[in-house]
Amino acid sequence: MKLLIIEDEQGLRQNITTYFNEEGNVCESCGDLASAMDKLAMYEYDCILLDIGLPDGDGFAVLDYLKAEKKSESVIIISARNSLDDKIRGLNIGADDYLTKPFHLAELKARVVAVFRRKTGNSKGLVVFNEISIDLHGRAVTVNDTSIVLTRKEYDMLLYFIANKGKVISKTALAEHLWGDEIDMHNNFDFIYTYIKNLRRKLLEANGRDYLVSIYGIGYKFNAE
Repeated sequence: MKLLIIEDEQGLRQNITTYFNEEGNVCESCGDLASAMDKLAMYEYDCILLDIGLPDGDGFAVLDYLKAEKKSESVIIISARNSLDDKIRGLNIGADDYLTKPFHLAELKARVVAVFRRKTGNSKGLVVFNEISIDLHGRAVTVNDTSIVLTRKEYDMLLYFIANKGKVISKTALAEHLWGDEIDMHNNFDFIYTYIKNLRRKLLEANGRDYLVSIYGIGYKFNAE
């Protein structure tokens, strides 16, 4: 998953980022509303962890923005405010969950996973597309009931493609989703071809179909036909 952590408390923000990065996710973070809006205007995320008490504005503005722009990011509010009015307001304008500080990171993870399951429409934590099955709990992939071994990025890439099957995804969007802020260290996106080639090879070796289609000059599409 690709997460955006919007939290002004630096220590908590770093702890959350480190925790979810170690779980194999791509995390970006910021400590104020202005930076959050800049990121949301440029990038897409699977889930946003949102503190509503930001130094330069009300975090509820993020929810208003997502709704106005018809963006699909899931949102979990993480706040020191234990007000029923705040909870009702947040849930009514689009938040998926509300977690009051202090909390254990394990509980936050459980809530993120639960929200992701609802978003993908599969409460059992299993994503299935034709002969491909992805176990979200064990991060395991089988093709025609044959287990295949994927690197972390190959796994994330496959999941991202299936979630966006039938859509043309630019190299830039793919790189930003899988590498986050780290992508700024690369001069070009040619390295993505290697990941695509390896993922295609592993699917074919397990007698899977070749769903990955190169769109010249743009990027790739995971063919849903």
